[in-house]
Amino acid sequence: MGEQEGGGNRRATLRRRWLRIGLALGIVVVLVGAAAVVYGVQLAARFNSNVHRSDALTRAFGDEAASPSASTAPPTLSKDTNILVMGLDSRLDENGQPLPPDILDALQAGDDSGGFYNANVLMLVHIPADGSQATAISIPRDDYVEIAGIPGGGGFSTKIKEAYSYGFAAEQSALLSQGKPNDDATYQAARDAGRAAQIATVSQFLGGVPIDHFVEVTMVAFYQVALAIQPITVCVNRATQDAYSGADFRAGVQQIDARQAMAFVRQRRDTSDPTYDFTDLDRTRRQQAFVASVLHQLTQAGTFTNLPKMEAVLDAVSKNMAVDRNLDLLLLAQQARSLTGGNITFTTLPIVGFGWSPEGAAINVVDVPAIQALVKELLAPKPVQPTTPPPASAPASPEGAPSSDGADQSTASGAPSETASATPVASPPPTYEDWKSPLQGGSVPCVK
Repeated sequence: MGEQEGGGNRRATLRRRWLRIGLALGIVVVLVGAAAVVYGVQLAARFNSNVHRSDALTRAFGDEAASPSASTAPPTLSKDTNILVMGLDSRLDENGQPLPPDILDALQAGDDSGGFYNANVLMLVHIPADGSQATAISIPRDDYVEIAGIPGGGGFSTKIKEAYSYGFAAEQSALLSQGKPNDDATYQAARDAGRAAQIATVSQFLGGVPIDHFVEVTMVAFYQVALAIQPITVCVNRATQDAYSGADFRAGVQQIDARQAMAFVRQRRDTSDPTYDFTDLDRTRRQQAFVASVLHQLTQAGTFTNLPKMEAVLDAVSKNMAVDRNLDLLLLAQQARSLTGGNITFTTLPIVGFGWSPEGAAINVVDVPAIQALVKELLAPKPVQPTTPPPASAPASPEGAPSSDGADQSTASGAPSETASATPVASPPPTYEDWKSPLQGGSVPCVK
């Protein structure tokens, strides 16, 4: 949509698309931070002191807060915890200041003369208290929903990503009309109003789901973390190119640098083959795959225990993110470390189709009752499966004979394998043809 715009509009569109990826690593910030800080109390303290603290949860849910953990921070997680990760369509940092010229140049995002406070990526991370499998739910940014939490207003529908910008603008306008100075205090109050509106809108859309914590990430955090951990291993199903995002990937598993990482999570079309269709939902799947790949890679490489490297990562992101007043990553680490081992599944909420709002904006048409039913199912406690202890010993299958699961242990030529028992064969990466099926963490997945 909007692909045929003129040069000026196209440049503006490209700048905005750079900004949309700022949150793709938001969940990595949460989980990497949680897994890393447990290894160094001093590093954790500095990280916790660097991040911008916000009272948006109290503003969204009232003084008592809809979620108990929003008002108290227990020494361990005694209840299931929901964390909303969100990012902004803005070229400003958490203090409303322009990004450094070298960062803007590296991102090719234009200057600070444009940009919006839209949460272009929204992901709810559900961490069960019992340590069972976590769930990350991606909410497509163009879902057309009823907005909640707007100061002095609300009750209208628009794209879900725009709740933040409406809340920000309403609060800023109200404060300035009251004679408040246009200073940092007014700006931060408006930012908190935007966060509160986004949080309240997501909670309402998902069926009143409590949100215990939130993490807001600016686009610069993505690039700085990618620089700190590159090269990054990813996998795509087939060779693909995109002149808009700069994507140029061969088929299969490959290592990419920070700039290519940005293209990987931005791509939503293939300009070399017009029949190979991409949508925003495919781009969401790319972002999920990137998060899963990074977590798997860092775990395999032992990066979580490499304090100097993690220090560089955490210092980079802590100054470019905001969290609620009570989120303590050191405490969260006690519950979330298992996620870095792949104990997490990524799901994208479905849409009915593409359409147009009454104002003429391109939107995702959604079935709200169906989505709320799906979310309820995704967040429901999973039944504990009984485990059967393995037998004390199992006889080895004769060479060339079928194994207990019926698999032939011979080679492709039919000859017995001499090394099958000594040299395990690496499993191929899991492949996802589209965005619809859940993506399981714990590996480097191949995606569209």
